[in-house]
Amino acid sequence: MAGTEEEKTMEKIKMTTPLVEMDGDEMTRILWAMIKDKLILPFVDLKTEYYDLGLLHRNETRDQVTVDAALAAKKYGVAVKCATITPNAARMTEYSLHQMWKSPNGTIRSILDGTVFRTPITIPSIKPAVRSWKKPITIARHAYGDVYKNVEIRVEEAGTAKLVFDGANQHEEVVIHEFQGPGVLQGMHNTDKSIRSFAHSCFKFAVDTRQDLWFSTKDTISKKYDARFREIFDEVYQEYKSDFERLGLEYFYTLIDDAVARVIRSEGGYIWACKNYDGDVMSDMVSTAFGSLAMMTSVLVSPDGKFEFEAAHGTVTRHYYKYLKGEETSTNPMATIFAWSGALRKRGEIDGLPELVEFGNKLEDACFDTLNAGIVTKDLVNIMEGVEPTPVNSEQFLKAIRANLEKRLA
Repeated sequence: MAGTEEEKTMEKIKMTTPLVEMDGDEMTRILWAMIKDKLILPFVDLKTEYYDLGLLHRNETRDQVTVDAALAAKKYGVAVKCATITPNAARMTEYSLHQMWKSPNGTIRSILDGTVFRTPITIPSIKPAVRSWKKPITIARHAYGDVYKNVEIRVEEAGTAKLVFDGANQHEEVVIHEFQGPGVLQGMHNTDKSIRSFAHSCFKFAVDTRQDLWFSTKDTISKKYDARFREIFDEVYQEYKSDFERLGLEYFYTLIDDAVARVIRSEGGYIWACKNYDGDVMSDMVSTAFGSLAMMTSVLVSPDGKFEFEAAHGTVTRHYYKYLKGEETSTNPMATIFAWSGALRKRGEIDGLPELVEFGNKLEDACFDTLNAGIVTKDLVNIMEGVEPTPVNSEQFLKAIRANLEKRLA
């Protein structure tokens, strides 16, 4: 009971500005409460402005709570978010929803005008599947437009498909395809404003983290759409060129297929900026190749310096159903813990609270201490090398991290 006695006498670390706390769904909601209770509240005088983004409450508020949470993130500057359900038809029935609510992440990204940066959490005993990788690769995903805001038509007969733009001073009409029979159509868009915000976020993040920036599209095929991304990145880079040169950093543009080949042959240690769909796919590829999607940090960064930290994975539905039956689960909480540590550290940096910054660092170090000792959740057992892993359930894993955190804070 030494830790408990120490907790009684330990003065908690102070905060001055609240975090925006966005609760979530299913197994990650259970872990969220456990992480707060075991790893944060005993040590930090936690100040948060709380928003329940669980699907039932989003349904009750007709998703207004998601908008309110995003606006609070804009106001306070730092948010931490639990994984949430994006409902499909099955969820409509399961939760008796008023409608199929949009992705909370998509809503928040749109309001913050942010870019998602995802970086794997690496440890020596989990080797990347790509043996040349020695450093983490951060995926910067443009979080607006493309296929995620598309419109589609199912064509049932022969006819002419056209792309039309009607403006006050511009009218353009081009034939997409002359259909001879059934098919499908898809229309996508993006805006200069959003692309420019994406570019600024990427260059700022590269400077802040002292990493090279790679950017890739397919502008040889998409000579207007993808080319516009390249043109804007080239323009925005001029504003950061002196910083890049001063820090010895490189900005590098290439085609997406060439980028994939270069990434596989590289040692890692850079930011790879991708359009929305490319970033969606490549972040999962990179996280899996580095070990596990549960070992992937995610932070949404706006051009004006607002931050929202979250886990890169979903709500772990299968484990949640086991939990509801009273069965033991071994769900990996690492990405969710790192969302909290990242948010607390950033809040400390902005508010000039070195003790809060140090707590965020020590919380992550305690996680590494636990993993390096071989105490792991079951998802990591078969991919560890050089360490004899001891699989434990989620509660035991958090308890082990708590013990290591107390040692580091002593």
